[in-house]
Amino acid sequence: MERNNKYRLIVVLILTTLTNAVTAQKQLSTNVLVIGGGTGGSAAGLQSARMGVNTIIAEPSVWLGGMLSAAGVPAFDGNHNMPSGIWAQFREQVYKVYGGPDKVATGWVSNTLFEPHVGDSILKAMASALPKLTVLFQHQFMKVIKNGTIIKGAVFYDLPSKRTVTIYAKQVIDATELGDVMASAAIPFDVGMEASAVTGENVNVPETNNIIQDITYAAILKDYGPKADCTLVKPTGYNPMEFDGCCNEFSSHPSKLTSDVSAQKMLDYGKLPNGKYMINWPGKGNDIYLNVIALSHEQRLKEWQKAKAKTMRFVYFLQTQFGFKNLALANDEFPTADRLPLIPYNREGRRLKGLTRFKIQHISDPFNQLSYLYRTGVAVGDYPIDHHHRENLSAPQHLGFYPVPSFNVPLGALIPEKHTGIIVAEKGISVSNIVNGTTRLQPCVMLTGQAAGALAALCIKQKKNAAQVSVRDVQQALLNSKAYIMPYYDVKPTDPHFSSIQKIGATGILKGTGQPNAWANRTWFYPDSLVTLNDLLEGLQDFRQQFSSGNVYIIINNAIKLIADLAEAYSGHIKSNKFPYANFKSLKQAIADHWSKWGLKNFQNNRQITRLELSVLLDKTVDPFMLEQPDSNGSIKQKMFK
Repeated sequence: MERNNKYRLIVVLILTTLTNAVTAQKQLSTNVLVIGGGTGGSAAGLQSARMGVNTIIAEPSVWLGGMLSAAGVPAFDGNHNMPSGIWAQFREQVYKVYGGPDKVATGWVSNTLFEPHVGDSILKAMASALPKLTVLFQHQFMKVIKNGTIIKGAVFYDLPSKRTVTIYAKQVIDATELGDVMASAAIPFDVGMEASAVTGENVNVPETNNIIQDITYAAILKDYGPKADCTLVKPTGYNPMEFDGCCNEFSSHPSKLTSDVSAQKMLDYGKLPNGKYMINWPGKGNDIYLNVIALSHEQRLKEWQKAKAKTMRFVYFLQTQFGFKNLALANDEFPTADRLPLIPYNREGRRLKGLTRFKIQHISDPFNQLSYLYRTGVAVGDYPIDHHHRENLSAPQHLGFYPVPSFNVPLGALIPEKHTGIIVAEKGISVSNIVNGTTRLQPCVMLTGQAAGALAALCIKQKKNAAQVSVRDVQQALLNSKAYIMPYYDVKPTDPHFSSIQKIGATGILKGTGQPNAWANRTWFYPDSLVTLNDLLEGLQDFRQQFSSGNVYIIINNAIKLIADLAEAYSGHIKSNKFPYANFKSLKQAIADHWSKWGLKNFQNNRQITRLELSVLLDKTVDPFMLEQPDSNGSIKQKMFK
């Protein structure tokens, strides 16, 4: 009897253990899994779900938005004049909250500043409107699930329930702040600076190293009124000379001065609506050098305490040195005990070794490279090359604002060379360390995230790996969302011919002209300029057209002849069959009949044609954008030529 009872007890214990093990685990499945709900991850999830694909965003914190909200950096750097895709939609919602563009141009670091909690709430509202999108908060990434080089999903730790959650997915997007997913999957990546001899970039970096940019634990200060005294208890280790040179009112020597601004202007740098201030001052402020990329989550938390401590010393410095005692950490922003942001502002992490590596020469001179990466663009940026290295004197100190035009990020920078089932977003895309200085900014990260979401959705719909999906299909999906694929400053999405100009620009038939322009670089398309023969001859090289004209500028009649020649050369591949391409007289009449329907004016055979008109004419007839399919390097592989 005793022995039977003993056996029964053992069985009960075993069953109890098994039951507890089952309840401590959870399994989910989805089409697209976005790991990280930061700036890029949120956009990726939104885009994927909008394209009708079941999507999960797994985010370790309780906020969406990453650096633009949870990290307390709610100031959009760049792209003000390129209102593109989800970034433009987000900005429009910010305008609605505060009452228009002039209400958010409160600080001089950006044209668009807002309170962090507003950024989080906007993204949550956008996400909740999508039935195909599920957001799982407080899910800490643990490891990937893979079979060789095929990524199958990931395992998370659900912080509230204290159990593991396994999520299987057909496509995974690494949108973590530091590229943790690609590291777990053993996908090749880089960390730190490459020597100029390695990249071919003319930036005078003598040797490869593991130096990354300084990070910042930002703070949001609130004005509690002129009579308030919110002065902190003097922080441990405080020495005001730590901030020597932060402004012209506190500099021991002219050589120490990092920015020739007053203390008030330094504060107004990140002035937000509703009497708040973003403290993210790069010049002898609260930047700090910490490289936590290879550390565990627990080790990172410990290191980040150093960044928090420096920020609190800087806040005390502002309060006591300049009399800003009425300013203190906002009590209505972050759901944290210390009122600091949920995460630090990481400017740089692991960088994928992708199908393509986007380098400075692809930005500075995109149309004269061996790789035509501009043809494969899926996101745009216009910010200068901005590197933060003042807190690490072993880093090169000359990587300030390298003059570049606006640019587009190639699709191949999001795709690993060999691993499948995974796409990379956020700051982990395949760029050089130098180029990370501009692709890391919020609008560009949001747009590369949107592109990652579009690519992932197309992988599901077409049952293909990311490298097999047509560049043009991804670009068309983004154009459908009013996102730029070419960085043309002078043709906005509100222009009825925006899509045609973007598409013809991506073929290279008509190229733009870049112009470095300080904080808002540009590339001009010049839509109203005339089409020159030399420009057209160069642009048609990959379309194998021996175009001839007796004029310096192309007339409409010759442009129609080009349409006929392209139709003959690509016989069987022209999607539009509504035009009589074989009969030139009939073709000319058909185009004349459609001219005004396309929103064009003044059809005359012998009139010189503008760049806008030629773009629309090509796009609406033979559609060269879809005739030649570029590979990840922008080279033409699919030979449709007759």
